[in-house]
Amino acid sequence: MSQGEVVVRFNSVSFEYSHNKPILEEVNFSVRRGSKITIMGQNGAGKSTIFKLITKTISPEDGEIHMDRGTTVAISRQVIPRDELSLTVREFFEKCFSEKVYDIDPRIDAVLDVVNLHAPHDRIVDSFSGGQQARLLLASALIQNPDILLLDEPTNNLDTAGIEHLTDFIKSYKKTCLVISHDAEFLNSFTDGVLYLDVFTRKVEQYAGNYFDLLREISARIEKENRKNAQLAKEIQANKDKANFFANKGGQMRLVAKKMRERAEILEEEKVDVRREDKTIRPFIIPAQDDLVGDIITISSFTIINQKTHKPVDRKADIVLKKKQHLLLKGPNGIGKSTLLESVARGVAKGVVLKEGVKIGYYRQDFSTLNFEDTVYESLVSSMERPHEEKIRSTAAGFLITGEMMHTKIGHLSEGQKGLVAFARLVLERPGLLILDEPTNHINFRHIPAIAKALDAYEGAMILVSHVDEFVSSIKIDETLDLAK
Repeated sequence: MSQGEVVVRFNSVSFEYSHNKPILEEVNFSVRRGSKITIMGQNGAGKSTIFKLITKTISPEDGEIHMDRGTTVAISRQVIPRDELSLTVREFFEKCFSEKVYDIDPRIDAVLDVVNLHAPHDRIVDSFSGGQQARLLLASALIQNPDILLLDEPTNNLDTAGIEHLTDFIKSYKKTCLVISHDAEFLNSFTDGVLYLDVFTRKVEQYAGNYFDLLREISARIEKENRKNAQLAKEIQANKDKANFFANKGGQMRLVAKKMRERAEILEEEKVDVRREDKTIRPFIIPAQDDLVGDIITISSFTIINQKTHKPVDRKADIVLKKKQHLLLKGPNGIGKSTLLESVARGVAKGVVLKEGVKIGYYRQDFSTLNFEDTVYESLVSSMERPHEEKIRSTAAGFLITGEMMHTKIGHLSEGQKGLVAFARLVLERPGLLILDEPTNHINFRHIPAIAKALDAYEGAMILVSHVDEFVSSIKIDETLDLAK
């Protein structure tokens, strides 16, 4: 198949996870060979579902998906499944193939070099940081050398250097690449076109150009639709006024009045449904624990992982956080940021003293603080000391958690929806110390300004890890601890 020919086509594809949960309805789009296509849409709109349909992990309820016989597909998943965390690097890559690969070691070295990660093949996957695991996921797709490469939120957990490396790779990639991401700046650096999932119509809209081109086209369409409807509304009202006038005259004039009403009804049918924009979460605050006084947390030393020897190294520090003070933790992937946050949250970090009685609100990048077997409702109830039904429901609604979602298990939610549940829990928990590990991962970028504003206004002590400079710059930061210095 030559460059530019269609490599995958969806024809009237519909899919639902249950009778009451339709995701896609008669979706049509095509992707050309060698193109770089972005898939965007609201959390839970069905982006990952499209990837599962392409990889044949699931099958459509109706419609057809066309790919040439022999077309190979590989996906870089969002997270490493829990049952693969105990594997060695070699075992992890061996699982990418249905048959034994005898030259696996040099192939592993080649793809690890592409993602800028160097590690012994007998190292356990769980020992890697979140950012390093993101690189392993990408490498696990690349090692298969597919005709179609699917990348699901590939920038999550990557530091700035990692994102730059990934961007350069995608730009030079010769085969077809489909990317799900909420990082508009990253996407706009390489995108040929956008597949946009409309969460209201459950359709896919196909656009040429990048995300900013999409926004301009959608805005122009909404303006045109509103203008047409306003013109029709004016004409409808004029016909109704005339109908009323002639109806009062009696006789033959009543027939004229009837025609005027019929004309008004025809015009009503010509009005178009104006495209609805994705909803954004409501502005919110994370209430701080009452009676916070004095030093909330003191950090006199911490442990990092040496980037060359991969061995722990102790460092000195002199950081004290009181009420309304926010600390930014910086450093490259693999240096130990998430490990430090977890040890602080568990109260076992050497050189760290936490004020007695301080409640910790912990947002983990892998959502492991959530019980995946709980329903959303059960998860929210468990976050409050004294559950309050109205408070739970109103908080959930602010984070776009619908009544149907409340009865869904956490493990069945999209990664973005899990993130919104995690933020709703923080609101209900009222922590005194907020610990946030990459809180923008998986989150629709439309929601990020509201999250940044809430963190900026948080009145307890806060420790934040984020590689998204634009997000960090909109939050009040009082102290910065760079683990690499």
